[in-house]
Amino acid sequence: MLPGLKGCERSKGHTWLWVKRVHRWAPPHPVPLSQGRLPGLRVKYVLLVWLGIFVGSWMVYVHYSSYSELCRGHVCQVVICDQYQKGIISGSVCQDLCELQKVEWRTCLSSAPGQQVYSGLWQDKEVTIKCGIEEALNSKAWPDAVPRRELVLFDKPTRGTSIKEFREMTLSFLKANLGDLPSLPALVDQILLMADFNKDSRVSLAEAKSVWALLQRNEFLLLLSLQEKEHASRLLGYCGDLYLTESIPHGSWHGAVLLPALRPLLPSVLHRALQQWFGPAWPWRAKIAIGLLEFVEELFHGSYGTFYMCETTLANVGYTATYDFKMADLQQVAPEATVRRFLQGRHCEQSSDCIYGRDCRAPCDKLMRQCKGDLIQPNLAKVCELLRDYLLPGAPADLYEELGKQLRTCTTLSGLASQVEAHHSLVLSHLKTLLWREISNTNYS
Repeated sequence: MLPGLKGCERSKGHTWLWVKRVHRWAPPHPVPLSQGRLPGLRVKYVLLVWLGIFVGSWMVYVHYSSYSELCRGHVCQVVICDQYQKGIISGSVCQDLCELQKVEWRTCLSSAPGQQVYSGLWQDKEVTIKCGIEEALNSKAWPDAVPRRELVLFDKPTRGTSIKEFREMTLSFLKANLGDLPSLPALVDQILLMADFNKDSRVSLAEAKSVWALLQRNEFLLLLSLQEKEHASRLLGYCGDLYLTESIPHGSWHGAVLLPALRPLLPSVLHRALQQWFGPAWPWRAKIAIGLLEFVEELFHGSYGTFYMCETTLANVGYTATYDFKMADLQQVAPEATVRRFLQGRHCEQSSDCIYGRDCRAPCDKLMRQCKGDLIQPNLAKVCELLRDYLLPGAPADLYEELGKQLRTCTTLSGLASQVEAHHSLVLSHLKTLLWREISNTNYS
């Protein structure tokens, strides 16, 4: 072979190409690409399957442990019925709950172990069952749970207490929690009337103990105070400190979509996105929002004083089949007197030390290093922050700008909550009028 000329020769099954004395080796049969990558792909698939099994097992474990921790209605029923059979408590639901088994427990809706919440059925009505079991859950041994509950929760009034003494005791309790209001004696009469569930014109010790235990439940006290308002659930019956309210057919989207234990884990952006996907159409949302604004009005200087919303989230936005607003949970609505008593004089370094609930914030007097009793942000400002994310997405184009402007004005309401009454009422009225004008002549009204 002459230098510089192309040529080839075969040697032991291989072909050598000669190009200007440059050697290149080319295999006669290239290895297929799929065969070369197959072992690596198999390893990846095995890893993915193993990871999926691990994550799935972990989710099942978390679901089971969360459910068993949050959903303990059976414990609640056992404790309540034990007290009923001993004659310590009574109530309009006791016989159906403990003897006739006519209260049906359905879906667990609890978001905290100490407050059991279930959907249920009683007397052919959809109901919500609520019961507190803090004492039983905190006991180290189950046999000690019932006696401890009896001693701590059902300890008042004591044997020998007269009806007059019980009336005065109840009035003092209401004054401490709602303030010294002229309407409280009438509320005491309603409580005593409710205690006498069998209408025998007398209040037994078991009836008095049951009502007293119920009054220690913040939501029950709120239900009594707001029972004449259309946006609070109606109380249907009780047994000890277990009580039944009318069911709210539709809660917020995550009430049906997520487990209670997983709700706090979602970021707010995802909350808003899912609300838009699963929530009702915009005109219905406008009607629900009007009901929420009316509820804010009801909380402001009502018959039994002023109340503060101390956890303003979509989780509390419920509505009926006709899209009328219902407050899904009153646990974080607190009387002004209770909030003041908690905050006033409390040691603080900054305003973040002066918080009741989740978002009832008071100013901190840095000179005295004590919290003041008045709240910085009124109910309406917090509700309007909520409505910006609830109403603006999907709002009609001709309404969007004006609605956004009014909601921004509303969210900037500041100053002490007790000093914004006039401006508060004006802004609220403008918002309701704007929304009603948009839906009043349509099927959505």
